[in-house]
Amino acid sequence: MHIPLDEIKRKLELKSNTIMHTRDVERQIDAVTQQIKQLHNEITVLLPLISRLDEEQKGDLSKKLNTEGTTLIKSLVSLTS
Repeated sequence: MHIPLDEIKRKLELKSNTIMHTRDVERQIDAVTQQIKQLHNEITVLLPLISRLDEEQKGDLSKKLNTEGTTLIKSLVSLTS
């Protein structure tokens, strides 16, 4: 995934700023939401391709996706707790 320099700068500024502005947080949430939608679209494209693989290959890919997916879900849950 490529992140433009201005996006990296903005993220670093958000981390260093002790007073968070609601608008900045909303923009960051919007960016994360868009990335999640993009991941969903990419997974939808991958599903037919994965279904053609043998069971061992499916298992290996599934482990990778599940590990990262679980981490993402935990992060999202912590946002809403």
